[in-house]
Amino acid sequence: MDAVINMLTLWAESNDSVRAMLLTSSRAKLDASVDDLSDFDVLLIVSDITPFHTDRSWIKDFGRVLVAYWDPVQGVPEVPEFSMVGSVVQYENDYHIDFIVWPIGIIQQIVAAQNLPDGLDDGYRVLLDKDGLADSLPAPTCTAYIPKKPTEAEYLQCIEYFFSDIPYVAKCLWRDELAPAKWCLDYDMKYNFLFKMLEWWIAHQHDWAICVGVNGRGMKRHLPQEYWVELEATYCGADIDSNWDALFSSITFFRQVAIEVGQYLEYTYPHALDKGVTAHTERVRAKSH
Repeated sequence: MDAVINMLTLWAESNDSVRAMLLTSSRAKLDASVDDLSDFDVLLIVSDITPFHTDRSWIKDFGRVLVAYWDPVQGVPEVPEFSMVGSVVQYENDYHIDFIVWPIGIIQQIVAAQNLPDGLDDGYRVLLDKDGLADSLPAPTCTAYIPKKPTEAEYLQCIEYFFSDIPYVAKCLWRDELAPAKWCLDYDMKYNFLFKMLEWWIAHQHDWAICVGVNGRGMKRHLPQEYWVELEATYCGADIDSNWDALFSSITFFRQVAIEVGQYLEYTYPHALDKGVTAHTERVRAKSH
């Protein structure tokens, strides 16, 4: 890590257009879990973003580029009068750097408002600051991505959306339409609803003071072993019968977690909805044999 940080810092020091450089995300947080393949998330504060976008050769200053993706120039939600650009770069020597390039005006507006955007509130380290631009940045609270207690309406909506997906998956499996079934089962149901319920479950265990990470990254560390085994049972390959089993495993596991979350928050789980959709799904599966 130090070698990459030193390389970035020396480069920024020698580039007059770069006025400040911040490290963000996991590598900027003392308590974060990082390893040799963890990304370097780097925020460059520059006098003009245009040269960094029009002449992209500067990303080669840090090594041989294996592959790179460039975001279009876009507005900043928190400071809409300014634009930014970003690049995601994988280098051949195995390190990965996500660059975001801001004009000076963005950080000046943030300092004036004393309100950090989520990406900075989640944690940052100032690596270089030639003009003191970051001197008055608020300290990060590292709470931006911690789930908040859902309202009863949000809790019930998550359950309703999850169960609304199930008849579609069942229909696709009955028709032997694997691709749309997998999209709904493995993406929409799992990442949008099952994972949300699991994040609430985990957050409750930690007094609503923990974030598991994007796409459930840290979920395995925070779930009991028996829950992780149940989650694994919701994954499978391309066999239709195996996907039927995974669908019912998803229903069973979601029900278990959602009931517990409801008990923690004193919300009532909609058993009638669950019972009706599950019975329908069982009938559709029976027709496929």
